[in-house]
Amino acid sequence: MPGLKVVMIGMEAEPETFLRAIHDGVVGYVLKDASAMEVAAAVRSVAGDEAVCPPTLCLALFRHLATQRSQAPNFHFKHNLGLTRREQQLVQMIGRGLTNKEIASQLNLSEQTVKNHVHRMLRKVGASDRLAAVELCRSQGIFT
Repeated sequence: MPGLKVVMIGMEAEPETFLRAIHDGVVGYVLKDASAMEVAAAVRSVAGDEAVCPPTLCLALFRHLATQRSQAPNFHFKHNLGLTRREQQLVQMIGRGLTNKEIASQLNLSEQTVKNHVHRMLRKVGASDRLAAVELCRSQGIFT
């Protein structure tokens, strides 16, 4: 829900649970042993557009981001290539062999909208056809 800010009370300081919560949109995370004052402070901070988490889990977040960055060495190229998220999604679906009609059905779009996205994506990557675009994107690590 747009504009909704969530503070989660975690049972334990488990990095996996914490990272999943962040991925799901949580912006405040306190542990179950937090005092009422700490929970209230977390709510106030989140309401003031700040993120809140225990220091040990903050370290887990930094480590996770560092790992993600090292596993995505082609991020800079992806950014410069200029593909939108939708175009990246389309090229992956094309790579799985889906037709424009199948893609449109899965994404709840019209087939013409998919064709327009594909046309723009082909122009951006400089490919003459769908297969060439998929091969280029795979070679650059945009998807595997």
